[in-house]
Amino acid sequence: MRFALFALTLLAGPALAELDFELPALDGEPQRLSDYRGQWVVVNFWATWCKPCRKEIPDLSELHDSRDDVTVLGLAFEDTEPADFEAFLESYPASYPILLVDVYDPPADLGPPRVLPTTHLIDGSGALVETWLGPVTSEMITEWIDERE
Repeated sequence: MRFALFALTLLAGPALAELDFELPALDGEPQRLSDYRGQWVVVNFWATWCKPCRKEIPDLSELHDSRDDVTVLGLAFEDTEPADFEAFLESYPASYPILLVDVYDPPADLGPPRVLPTTHLIDGSGALVETWLGPVTSEMITEWIDERE
């Protein structure tokens, strides 16, 4: 019986690997990870007080704007009011959606970041394929994607 359950788990692998979450954007509108199926999605956990996170914003914005097959989602991981994030983004403009994360209830499929920044790469089927702890560059992400396409 155990073997049969194990075999079913293996056969259902891709369906189990599909990540999804829903978080509010700064404007309050909900955003779902599954809305971006068919694209590479860069999920970047960050905070306003995190110096390396601030340094990543222009580079991740350029990546988001330069490739039709890549979407960047910035997950703001701190307990701050949306108006404070909007004021911060005047000095550090991001061209990609900023989603608000409840630090006490982060997306279950990803869990809380161990360090900031933390960046996850999700493939077009919704599977987590890479995680970087600490600063990341668009070049690192692009090289990873291009080597596998």
